[in-house]
Amino acid sequence: MPKRGKKYSEAAQIIETGKEYSLEEAMELIGKTATVKFDASVDIDVRLGVDPRQADQMVRGNVSLPHGIGKSVRVLALVNPAKQDEAREAGADHVGLDDYIAQIEGGWTDIDVIVATPDVMGKLGKLGRVLGPRGLMPNPKSGTVTMDVAKAVTDVKAGKIDFRVDKYGILHTSIGKASFEPVKLKENAEAFLQTVVKLRPSSAKGIYVKSIYLSTTMGPSIPIDRSVAVK
Repeated sequence: MPKRGKKYSEAAQIIETGKEYSLEEAMELIGKTATVKFDASVDIDVRLGVDPRQADQMVRGNVSLPHGIGKSVRVLALVNPAKQDEAREAGADHVGLDDYIAQIEGGWTDIDVIVATPDVMGKLGKLGRVLGPRGLMPNPKSGTVTMDVAKAVTDVKAGKIDFRVDKYGILHTSIGKASFEPVKLKENAEAFLQTVVKLRPSSAKGIYVKSIYLSTTMGPSIPIDRSVAVK
């Protein structure tokens, strides 16, 4: 195991061994456990009692965090000319179609979210190898394939996030910044957890939410009382 730095070790000592914290307590610890000089991201990891290898146990969804995630989201709108002005007015950072498809084929992925209309999805199929592993492929379930381009762009810019369980049954996402007020981080965490609980697959048996941890960039993790996910 690699040796931890002095700042990390000091921050880890603040967290009581064996204790599971309430969200209120954890949010108060966030600022004390941040070990970097920049405004660290606050991440949440939720281990679920699902088998992602089974199609009917794949947990995937999206949620609009009430206070956003504290960073500017770069949005590409891949739409036909008739929808391009709508996308620009809604705040999309990049708007186009064939020109951006060519750039992506060349390896360009300097974006966070892609919004597309259903009529162009046929052209995006060939981009699967580039976009798929990066989680950038538009999807109707996440609201990024839609004719209402303006709403999709606005939602993403306002703090809508997508999440998907990994092969180990873990959900990982950012819910804000260490500089956020504790109450805002708490409300973002609650919005995320409530959505996760609603997405429980009917085929999932036993304990659904097995563990919850909060952490800041390069900081120690804080165990959360998983009962908060069922309140």
